[in-house]
Amino acid sequence: MHLIGRIMLGTALIAGLLSIKGHCQVAVSGARPGSLQAGAARVEITPDVNDIPRPFTSIHDPLYARAIYLDNGSDRALLLNADVGGISTATAGKVSGEISKNLNLPASNILISATHDHNAIFGGPRPSGPGGSQGAASGPGELFQTKLESGLVRAAQQAHDRMQPARIGYGTGNLYLNGNRDAIDEQTRLWSQEPNLDYPSDKTLAVIKIESLSGDLIAVYMNYAMHANSLFLEGMISGDFPGEAERYIERSYNDKAVALWTSGAAGDQNPLYLRPNLKIERVRIQAVQDAEHVDLGTAIMHAMFTGSPEADQIAVDPVAMEQSLELVKSMGQITAEETMRVMSHIHVLNSEVKIEGEQQEVTCPARKRLDTGREGAPGKYEDSPDPVHIKIGALRIGDIALGSANAELYNMIGQRVKAGSKFHDTIMVTLTNGMANSGYVPTDDAFGRYTFQVLGSALKPGCAEPGIVDGVDGMLEKLN
Repeated sequence: MHLIGRIMLGTALIAGLLSIKGHCQVAVSGARPGSLQAGAARVEITPDVNDIPRPFTSIHDPLYARAIYLDNGSDRALLLNADVGGISTATAGKVSGEISKNLNLPASNILISATHDHNAIFGGPRPSGPGGSQGAASGPGELFQTKLESGLVRAAQQAHDRMQPARIGYGTGNLYLNGNRDAIDEQTRLWSQEPNLDYPSDKTLAVIKIESLSGDLIAVYMNYAMHANSLFLEGMISGDFPGEAERYIERSYNDKAVALWTSGAAGDQNPLYLRPNLKIERVRIQAVQDAEHVDLGTAIMHAMFTGSPEADQIAVDPVAMEQSLELVKSMGQITAEETMRVMSHIHVLNSEVKIEGEQQEVTCPARKRLDTGREGAPGKYEDSPDPVHIKIGALRIGDIALGSANAELYNMIGQRVKAGSKFHDTIMVTLTNGMANSGYVPTDDAFGRYTFQVLGSALKPGCAEPGIVDGVDGMLEKLN
């Protein structure tokens, strides 16, 4: 079945009128319940020490691709993730197409997510600017790209091959590790990236537990809205706190279960505690600015994606480095322990489930920035002839619903999706099935805040927020 529509913001006279354009990749009306089978796997994708791309200089801990395969006899779904900064749309499409062909699995039932770890490599072309433009990966990055693609495909195949009768349940807990990062600087009185405890922040840790009929854990799927940027610009490849949480749970079950961490709507959500990392980050960014004579935003992008000999030579505060690593470990352990606490209280698990999914595209008018500046003051823009395309999806597994988007959404967009869903147990998974050309997706009211996320976004207000919320909830509404 094909569902055609378009979400496009019109002129000022019809700015409030939206139409929907989407491509439904699978007919959902024929889905029927069946006995659940599930399998899970992880495949290491850590680059070889001799193939580390800039700006990284060392490896602190391993990176993995992980998969959960679900089958009820008539329908199938696959939940994939990787400990990487992001996965390009081209890479996600290539991997999804290969898996769909190999395992006879509809692409609309595949979610490929990135943890958005800022101390791991991007999969595919890497963003070269805050508006979502991309630059080609090269050199060692190409070697990692091959390992990432292979790892995702192998993890999916291994998860499929390990299927066994299973049951699934859902629960939530709370983590007080994140905070809104849109704030007014106390000294300059301009918008900046600082903790703002008065702005929206979802503390919900969502947990999907999958176990065998004998009660052995097969996999756990976690979702929380917080950036994984606690080791930003420290030069080490690491899974950050999501990787620590995943490995902690897996070790707790003697590596016989698989743990996947996914990012909720975290576009304006940072770890509440970043002090030690900021000491290192600020010194390295300043070194790039001094050497290259560029603005702050350009210096950050260069330090993040290409590296800088000047920044690499800056002596790192050893106490700050030690403390930032300890903090990441602590946040990962707390996340893992709260997940396992939630799992211990999930007593209702279903073995008879429906599996059905749908995906669409939200299309919005775009803008092109004409000036520079990291944040604080309004930007100057002109209309862009190339619209923004955001891929959204809805996947139902029993009574659990997963909404998805291939972009970084502001937190209230995720909260609105969950509040409007007909499914009580709804998760919003971001950075999934590629990377939209939008940059950040702010809420409409946030366009009056001149933060770097807003200034760098290719979006205009009025289209993306209602398009995503109405689109995801509309697809969920159709699922029987």
